[in-house]
This record gives sequence, C-alpha cells and structure tokens, in this order.
Amino acid sequence: MMSFFLALHDFSPASRNLFQTVLAVQFIPAAAYEVSLWPLPQQFQTSPVAFKLSASRFKIVHAPGSTAGPSCSLLQNAFRRYFKYIFGYVNEQGQPRSRVFDSELRELQVLITSTDPECDAYPSLKTDESCKFAVVFLTAFVVVFVVLGLETFSQLVYEDDYGVNNINKTSILDYPRFSHRGILLDTSRHYLPLKVILANLEVMAMNKFNVFHWHIVDDSSFPFLSRTFPNLSQQGAYHPYTHVYTPVDVKSVIEFARMRGIRVIAEFDTPGHTQSWGKGQTDLLTPCYSGSSPSGTFGPVNPILNSTYDFMTSFFKEISSVFADAYIHLGGDEVDFSCWKSNPDIQKFMEQQGFGQDYSKLESYYIQRLLDIVSSTKKGYMVWQEVFDNEVKLKGDTVVEVWKMNMVEEELQNVTGAGFTTILSAPWYLDYISYGQDWKNYYKVEPLSFNGTPEQKKLVIGGEACLWGEYVDATNLTPRLWPRASAVAERLWSDENVKDIGSAYSRLEKHRCHMVRRGIPAEPLFVGHCGHEYSGL
Repeated sequence: MMSFFLALHDFSPASRNLFQTVLAVQFIPAAAYEVSLWPLPQQFQTSPVAFKLSASRFKIVHAPGSTAGPSCSLLQNAFRRYFKYIFGYVNEQGQPRSRVFDSELRELQVLITSTDPECDAYPSLKTDESCKFAVVFLTAFVVVFVVLGLETFSQLVYEDDYGVNNINKTSILDYPRFSHRGILLDTSRHYLPLKVILANLEVMAMNKFNVFHWHIVDDSSFPFLSRTFPNLSQQGAYHPYTHVYTPVDVKSVIEFARMRGIRVIAEFDTPGHTQSWGKGQTDLLTPCYSGSSPSGTFGPVNPILNSTYDFMTSFFKEISSVFADAYIHLGGDEVDFSCWKSNPDIQKFMEQQGFGQDYSKLESYYIQRLLDIVSSTKKGYMVWQEVFDNEVKLKGDTVVEVWKMNMVEEELQNVTGAGFTTILSAPWYLDYISYGQDWKNYYKVEPLSFNGTPEQKKLVIGGEACLWGEYVDATNLTPRLWPRASAVAERLWSDENVKDIGSAYSRLEKHRCHMVRRGIPAEPLFVGHCGHEYSGL
C-alpha cells in the first residue's frame, strides 16, 4: 500500500524540522486547492492547509538509513524528472524564483527499506507495488515504485494566482487494483519513431500503466533488426535503415521503461500475421496452391518442416536474451487456414497425423512445438485467446489475453475456470473511434463482471488498451491514445466502486491539462481550455 500524508502534527519533532517552515499556516478557499489525481487513489483526503514549494529551496533527497543512495541511477533519474515537472518555470540556467514564504515545504526524503533495493532490476508481474508516502518521507520496498509516489506527489502540486507552487495537507492510501496495466502499440503497420515510443512511455508512467506490450512485427513490416537473422528486417522492413529498431534502439526502450517502472513485453505473432517474415527467411511460409500448381503467394508459417522449428529455436533464443521481461507474447491469433488447405504437402501431413480436416489441430501442433521452444529459454509466454480456444496444451503460468468482443464474459469464465491467468483487452481497442466522448465507454467496463468464483476472478490480473496501427502513425498516435487510455488506467488502478462519470470528467479534464502542460498533445474531452495550452513539438 502507498500511504501519503501531508500534516505537520503526524510527525515526530525531528521529522517536523525537515519542513524548515515558519509556524504560520495559510488557509485558502477550497476552489483554489482543488487538485486532480488520476487515477483516483484508494483513499484520498485533503484540507485547506497549504504549504509553498520554492524551486530554489525544495529538494528530493535520500533519507538517512535508506538502502538505496545516490548511486541508484533509477532514483536519481526520477528525482530530476519530477523536480522538473513540479518546477517547470525554472529556466535553462537554473535561475528559479527566490521568494521567501511563511509556510514552506523544503524537503521530501525517500526511504528504501529492502535489503535488496533492486536499483538495477527490471519490474515484473510479481514485484511488490506497495509503498508508504508522506510529504516528509516516501517509503517503498524497492526503488522502482518510488516513481508511483513521485507521480502522485507531482499531481498534488498546483499553482496559485501568483504562479507560486502549493501543496495542501493531504492523506492518501493507495495501491493498484490490478497488477497488469498495459498499453499495446503496433509498430508494424506503421513504423513509430523511437522518440514517439519514448514519449508515450513517459505518458504511461503519468497514468500509472506498467506494461508496454510492443506488437513489434506483423504482416506489413518487420522492423526488428535481428542480429541472428538480419535479412528479416533487411528484406521485411519498410526500409532497412530508416524504418528499423536497432539493438541499441530496443535497449533504449527497455531502459527508458525500466526507469519508469514499466515492463516491456515484446510480441512476435505466429503462425499467422507473418507475411513480412517470409521476405527475409526462405521456406518459412507455406506456399499456396491454385488447383495443382503453386499460386506464387504464401500463407502462414509452414508447420510441417523441421527447418521451421530450427529457425524458431534460434530466433527465440535471441529474443529471450534481448528482452529482459520474464514473458514473451507469442500471438497465435487469426490464422487463415485457406492456404494450408490448398497445399498438397500439408494435406498429406494432416492425413499422416490423423487430423482429418480440422486445421485447428494443425495450428495447435505448431503452437505446441513453439511453446516448447520458448519454454526451453526459461521464458513464460502470453498468447491470444485462440490458443486456449483450440485446446493447445499450456503451461500453468501461461497468460491468456481475451480480445474478441463477442462472448467476452463466457471466455473469461472458461479461461479462468481452466486455471489460467488472464488479461482483458476486448473492450479497450482504442483504434476504433467515434464522434464524442467514447472514453466513457472504456471507463464503464468492469473486468470482473463475469460469472465465476472468487478464485477465478483473482486470475484476472488486469488488462490492456490496444492501439492498432492501420490508421495510426507518429502524426496522430499520441492525441488518439490520450486521454482515452487514461480511462482504462483508472479502471485498472482504482477501486471498483469508482464509477461516477461526472466526477471522472472533472478530474480527467484537469489531468488532460496536466499532460498538455508536460508537452503531451492529448486531445480535449470537450469544449474548454487549459491554463497552459499545448504549444507544439
């Protein structure tokens, strides 16, 4: 749990001295200190008692006795970043305003309590997201979740009519409802420049998302530059130099995300969605036939050749070393069987295996062998729901992603009933747009509204907002994604009883303005304005 207190009387005399304040306390009208926290904490209470923050005197520092100190780059990075967010008016030469205030907060101390603070660790599904946060102390078990507390702290800071930063006496008890809170971005249908990906990782942290689901390749292009199989991007990318993610790029994304407590889960979807793979890897795809002759076109991955599995073994060995997360997303969705049905060699194999005319069994045969390959790399795997629907034998720790809109509740009931961990994305496909405030539809979704036992519902570990790339590139991705995805963020973070649309609108409107102030071109909810309007890239 994350508890956050801003109250002088809550602390010992020694702690009070850390404030370095004069005893005078300013009381201001309620409207002036109204803040917007997004996503809404589990418990939140504020009062008119206000303290000033001056850029020339306020510091975020390591607390005495903390197990992580100045050598922890993750903390140092977060301290600098959030200082800049709070005091955005400090100029490039670092000349802040120097006014002296009657009641002033001078210092926020960060205390890490774990004997292994994990300064260099990557976030994982099982990482403890609990921390205690007071204005004097921000206490966490491991350093990666200090970011959550600093984000909350920064959202509490507001400017008064004189342009001075304030923070009010506040108490917060907070923790996420779901452990998997993801954003899927598609970098195949349109290539997304590295700076666009990094910018959206920044916004994810602001909204307390903790998983970047990187749908990195697909039919359209193969922008991942593989060291083992460089021809995949050389032949399969839109351009082999300008539209690829180099090993340095991928490392940059993973490290940038780590600094913000975000996991990077890469998806390499097979056997379907693989047309771009075949351009750089001979004999990987199935030749399609027209009658008794090859048609010159190709279908899904060819599941009957030993060379296919030799390739997958080498490829996923590389992937498992490049991507640090414990899980890889293996896709497995939307496999078109028509090409397999046309191929005489496939037909013969089907007969030998006793599959009859059930091509889902052939798909399961391929997926099963692929899962064994990935398991040998010591990675867990995530799959789309078709893999479960086709009765592939799955490991107990498999994560099944439910994405089909028809019969969502029944699918959740079936997957959790079989004992599998589940994430939900079906209601949150943000590539579908409509006139008006469609964020309300995303906000109203209840992930656990299916018939199931309490044990089954515990297996739903969260969900993802998905922005597929058919009509999205760097020109429109960010405004299309935000603040619509923010609605999903609160649904996955806040208490299940947080449902009031009116209250959500008021807070989300302010939160959108917070994003705009940080230079994020988040689209407006409706008619209105921000005090700091977006001024361009």
